[in-house]
Amino acid sequence: MDIPVFILAGLLVHFVFLVSIFDIYFSSPLVHGMTPQQTPLPPPAKRLVLFVADGLRADSLYELDGNNTSHAPYLRAILENNGSWGISHTRVPTESRPGHVALIAGFYEDVSAVAKGWKENPVEFDSVFNESKYTWSWGSPDILPMFAKGATGDHVYTFCYTAESEDFGAQDASKLDTWVFDHVKSFFNSSRSNQTLFSALNEEKVVLFMHLLGIDTNGHAHRPNSREYKENIRKVDEGVKEIASMLESFYGNDGKTAFILTSDHGMTDWGSHGAGHPSETLTPLIVWGAGVNYPQQVTSQFFEDNFLKEWKLENLKRLDVNQADIAPLMASLIGVPFPLNSVGTLPLEYLNNSAHFKAESMFTNAVQVLEQFKVKMNQKKATTLSFLFTPFKPLSDPEQINFLKKTRLYIQQQKYDEAVSLCKTLINLALEGLSYYHTYDRLFLGLSVAMGFVGWTTYVILVIVKTHTNLTKTVQSSDKESAALLYGFTFVGMMITFFLLIQTSPWTYYIYCLLPVPVWYAVMRELHVIQNLTANLWSLPISQSLGFILISILGIEILVFSFFYRATLTVGLLVFAGWPVITQLWVQAKTTTLIWTVLCALLAVFPLMPVVGREPNIPLVIAAGLLTLLISGFSLASSCKSENKYRNNEDMKVHFYQMLSIALSTYVVSNTHNSLKNKQGLPVFNQIISWTTLVSSSVLPLLSPTFLFQRLFSILLSLMATYLLLSTGYEALFPLVLSGLMFVWIHMEQEALQHYGLSLKPKLAVFNFAYATDITQFRQLHLDDIRRSFFFVFFIVTAFFGTGNIASVNSFDPASVYCFLTVFSPFMMGGLLVLKVVIPFVLVSCAFEAVQVTTQLSSKSLFLIVLVISDIMALHFFFLVKDYGSWLEIGTSISHYVLVMSLTMFMMLMNGLAQLLTTKRLDLSRRTKHHAT
Repeated sequence: MDIPVFILAGLLVHFVFLVSIFDIYFSSPLVHGMTPQQTPLPPPAKRLVLFVADGLRADSLYELDGNNTSHAPYLRAILENNGSWGISHTRVPTESRPGHVALIAGFYEDVSAVAKGWKENPVEFDSVFNESKYTWSWGSPDILPMFAKGATGDHVYTFCYTAESEDFGAQDASKLDTWVFDHVKSFFNSSRSNQTLFSALNEEKVVLFMHLLGIDTNGHAHRPNSREYKENIRKVDEGVKEIASMLESFYGNDGKTAFILTSDHGMTDWGSHGAGHPSETLTPLIVWGAGVNYPQQVTSQFFEDNFLKEWKLENLKRLDVNQADIAPLMASLIGVPFPLNSVGTLPLEYLNNSAHFKAESMFTNAVQVLEQFKVKMNQKKATTLSFLFTPFKPLSDPEQINFLKKTRLYIQQQKYDEAVSLCKTLINLALEGLSYYHTYDRLFLGLSVAMGFVGWTTYVILVIVKTHTNLTKTVQSSDKESAALLYGFTFVGMMITFFLLIQTSPWTYYIYCLLPVPVWYAVMRELHVIQNLTANLWSLPISQSLGFILISILGIEILVFSFFYRATLTVGLLVFAGWPVITQLWVQAKTTTLIWTVLCALLAVFPLMPVVGREPNIPLVIAAGLLTLLISGFSLASSCKSENKYRNNEDMKVHFYQMLSIALSTYVVSNTHNSLKNKQGLPVFNQIISWTTLVSSSVLPLLSPTFLFQRLFSILLSLMATYLLLSTGYEALFPLVLSGLMFVWIHMEQEALQHYGLSLKPKLAVFNFAYATDITQFRQLHLDDIRRSFFFVFFIVTAFFGTGNIASVNSFDPASVYCFLTVFSPFMMGGLLVLKVVIPFVLVSCAFEAVQVTTQLSSKSLFLIVLVISDIMALHFFFLVKDYGSWLEIGTSISHYVLVMSLTMFMMLMNGLAQLLTTKRLDLSRRTKHHAT
């Protein structure tokens, strides 16, 4: 297979494997075509007011300060005297969009929304706003438009401030909430002179929604334990009090207004959200007004979190709900149909109404969830052959009819408690059934993808053995055998296509099921290689073969383990530190071995450091900047002292410019931090320097000489300038230690090459990347090259997990990007955080490029071994993907698989980028180049 064809095939296969988990585990659960269901009895409220305090933690609202006073006295008085309260349990990802969808539409968002930055509507859905007569909403342009967009007709109105207002560096973010409260008041004042608006506001089934973003913005900028965050809670409390009072007066105290205050997600102590920490998933819920229960006194109640005593609320009944339960509660209070895709269960304890009303509402809820189950079942039935279809037995057609008849009879006989209990059972069964049909094809698709995976990995191993080793002889296969093989696999492909056609399967199923056919065909064509390889392996001593296989398995398992436990990397690095001693390399290179051991031990410290939850440590970032300047100054001095004939004035200028970039980056980090601390915003000068540094860091290395260490040092300086701007603490030192180890690794590989007598030692000081690709000098693979490839994969994983883990990438913490921007922009901020992760990757990839050319190996041969290692890891994670259990586990399992799959594709790109950064040179002065030979 040609190299371009092989790379394209590899990218295609990996892309299919990557996308497959979203089809197998995370396709959208939403179905369409249900009949709207609403309670037949008159509702208690004519209108509903929903306050969502974005990023408000439950403990921040309910706790008392040192003087036993609440941060929100009005809301505290409400839950003690007028309404019901509890905790709303959110799900991961704890982001604004999924939180609002759960609150207002009653279902938990699927992964397809990630690609939209949690803003746009990846799938159309129904919501309480859509079912209302009119909804007026005020707040953020990130949240409001999605509910207006999904609504049918023109009855959901939005009033938003500008996106630029959402500035983390602003003097006071609580002005976002003041804007909302002021606009609501002026809106109601203006309605008195606008008869159309006045009559619309006096209709039934009206929703008023206020999205309050100030608390979230202050939490990101100053942390939830800050004075600013708590002050913002107080301002929201005052605003809610004013709005409630104004509405009661506007409607003449008619007692027909219901109020709900809650939050979309919480926030960690360090000002981020996205993962599943209790501080992110526990949000407050206070409900009062028309149709809502008064506070219920209790003598004792038990909750695992032990918050009640701390909050001094032990004697008031706490009513916890899942976030999606709030949508049916709102629908029941104002008498609108339950949102069609809602999976919430109506929390009856919040309702102050007759037992009959509660039973009817619960019955409506059960029928609405059952409708979704029936649509899902019919969809699956239509696309499966009748003899292969296995129905969900607990809810067969007779069982459904039996449940509904029995419930209706209980309501007629006024046995309301029995009716409610039966409805809850039916809801749970319907949700189980929905999950059953949603995951119906999972095993079949999973096996297909796994077969393709195993086939591809086997094929890559055969390519390595055939083209880069001396283990096999070339054998011509007969035409008859080739034809029989081709016809056999074509027949299998046609049978699979026919089977999928008669089931009217989606087009993606064809890809997953047919992909293994050509892959295994390619493997079977290399049957003679397999036979030769087997014969060769049998000729080796069994202990040697088994030992090699065991060490390989152990190495890959350590890599897999490191995704779950970062400390595994520390163990691995300490083993690496002892590698020269184990292999007797230290005998011939004592100094290099000593430096290698020290740097391995230093790098081993980073995975043990805390990942998220650290406070910014700007002095450490400044120290890293100064250390980089010191090292580059020392490098410059030593090259001047040795009167380096390979350097000239142009190269010196580039080096000076890079040192200036490092100095400016160090200054910008320090100055920006102080400016934001004093609430003076991000200085424009700092922003200009930051973006200029970012752009120049990709060009400057290309202006430096292509001699091995000069070019690698130039790449480090350029990337370090950008990395400093994105650092907030100890991680600023990470690229320095990593690069130090990479430089020594290049030397160690030279020693290893000599040790095994594979080649003469080239003079590294004058080694030039530009002239390193002489194809005649490439050698065949040696067993030690597998170790080399493993080192590379290990260093790549260390580059990723050295200063963070999955939770730190999932949890959004904008502090790292404050030198570039402070106005909320998920894609721009996400892009900069990804760049921060990529910089250590580039450093490792460039070092690996140097290892390949100095050890006289073609980049393709080592890269193929890397491909096999990462594919075996990916297969591990494919079977570890979860869609059950805690939401943090689900998010982490997807991230692991996506990471390893992306890593493989990413390493192909990194390989190309490393070649570009190391071998290419821009000559701005158009002078003739003189290279020493």
